[in-house]
Amino acid sequence: MKVGEKVHFDGQDKFVIQNTYDNNPYIEEAKQLRESGVGQTGDKRLVGRVPMHIVSMWLKEAGVRWDDHEAKKQIIRKKLLSGDFAAFRVWEGTY
Repeated sequence: MKVGEKVHFDGQDKFVIQNTYDNNPYIEEAKQLRESGVGQTGDKRLVGRVPMHIVSMWLKEAGVRWDDHEAKKQIIRKKLLSGDFAAFRVWEGTY
């Protein structure tokens, strides 16, 4: 959830936009889904709930475009299985 945005002038004819996000609502939602067992059985499983600003950051770090669906899936999979973003996981299995 976006909570703030600041625009700075860097002194070299460029503006820098600094966005601030609160990820606690997403983490709490994933925790509640995990505790209630939603999406953890059957053929289709809910692996996690990741905010779009984080997915955007991951793709930018990896140099992957939004329209490269296979690469996008692999980046999201890698990040969710790494453990660094375990708070966004709903289902704890591997996929």
